[in-house]
Amino acid sequence: MRVLSESRLAAVLAGLPHRPRVVAGGNFATPWQALAILDGAVAEYGLFVLNGQAGLPDREGVVLETPFVGVGQRGRAGLRYFPCRLSLVPHLLNEMLTPDVVIVQTSPPVDGTVSLGIEVNVLPAAIEATRARGGLVIAQVNRQMPYTFGDAVLPVGEVDYAIEVDGPLAVPARRERGEVARVIGERVAALVPEHATLQLGIGAVPDAVLDSLRTRRGLGIWSEMFSDGVLTLEKAGALSPANPITASFAFGSPELYDWLDRNERVRMLRTEKTNDPGLIARQSRLVSINSALQVDLFAQANAARVHGTIYSGFGGQTDFVVGAMHSPGGHAIIALPSWHPKADVSTVIPRLAGPVTSFQHSFIVSEQGTAAIWGHDAVSQAQQIVDRVAHPDAREELREAGRDLGFALR
Repeated sequence: MRVLSESRLAAVLAGLPHRPRVVAGGNFATPWQALAILDGAVAEYGLFVLNGQAGLPDREGVVLETPFVGVGQRGRAGLRYFPCRLSLVPHLLNEMLTPDVVIVQTSPPVDGTVSLGIEVNVLPAAIEATRARGGLVIAQVNRQMPYTFGDAVLPVGEVDYAIEVDGPLAVPARRERGEVARVIGERVAALVPEHATLQLGIGAVPDAVLDSLRTRRGLGIWSEMFSDGVLTLEKAGALSPANPITASFAFGSPELYDWLDRNERVRMLRTEKTNDPGLIARQSRLVSINSALQVDLFAQANAARVHGTIYSGFGGQTDFVVGAMHSPGGHAIIALPSWHPKADVSTVIPRLAGPVTSFQHSFIVSEQGTAAIWGHDAVSQAQQIVDRVAHPDAREELREAGRDLGFALR
C-alpha cells in the first residue's frame, strides 16, 4: 500500500482507461474524499455503490449503477438499477459488472493489515474481481474507522494506493419512534422464541422490536446489518456471550462505532456468507424481521417500488426470508404500519401491481394485529390480512376486491 498525496492520486486516476467502472463503499462508509478526487480526475466513469447516500457525483459523464438504491441515487436520470438479491451481487461483480477500480474506506494499518470496518458487504468480492483483471484498489485510510474482525481484515498488500484522512463517520438521521412503531414492536417481539437468532434492518420498527426484547436472554444476531439497537441488547445482557454478533455492515451512532473498534464479540463477514440462505438456515430459531412498503391479499410483500418507480431493491430480504423458513424453529416476519401517513393510503392492497420482493412468510404484523401466514390456506391468509393487518378504513374495500380475486371472504 503506497500512501499518496491527493494530487498524486488524481494523476494516477487520470490514467485510467476510458469510462472505467468504479465500485465504492456505500451505506455510511462511503470514501467521500477519494470519490471527490476521482470525480475531478476522470471525465466519464460508471460508479457502482450499494445504498448510495446523498452527495454522490451528479453530472454528465457519471453513470450510477446499483442493485440497491439509496437516497443519493433515488430518482436520478440514467440510473442503472440491476434487480438482484444481495447474496448474488458478488457474482454480478465477478461475471457481469467487473470493476476496474475499487475505492474503500479503511482503518489505519495494524500488524500489516487494514480493516474495512463498518462496511464489508460486497467489497471483498469486488476487490478480488478487480485484482483478477489487473485493476486498482484504493483506500481512504481514516483514523476514525473502527478496526473490525472477520472478513473485514485486509492485508495492506491488497491495496495499491491510499490517502489518509481523519474525520468522523457519517451517522443515519434519527427516526422518531411513535406509538404505531411501539405497538408493532411489541407484537413482533411476542413472536420471537426463547434463544432465537435475530435478523433485523434499521428503522423505527426494528428498533422498537429490539427495545421490546431487552429482558430476554440468550439471543443471537446473524444479520445482514445492525445498528444501535443491537448495542442496546448487548448492554441489557440479552445477547448470548457464547455466540458472536455476525453481520456484513453496520451504521449508527458514534458510540456504536467506538464499541465496534477491536471488539472480538463482532464478526463482520462478506455478503456471500451472511446472506447465504443455506448458512442462514443453519442458525437455530432464526427470526427474520423485515419491513415492506405494501403487502397484498396473496401475502406478497413489496419493499422495492413506489408507483412503479424503483425505491430501493431486493436487498437481503429474499435471502433471509428463505433462510429463516428453513431454519429449525425459525420464522420470517413482515412488519409494517397499516396506513401510510404521508401518502394517506392503506399499505394493504388487493394485489401488488409490480414485482414482488418476497412471499411465503410466517407472519405479517401491523399495529392492528398479526396474521399467521405459514400453514394456512390462501383464503385464510387473505381473511387474516384483512381482519388483523389492514386498517379498519380499508377493510370493506379489501373484502370486495378480495372476492373479485376469487377469495371467499367474510
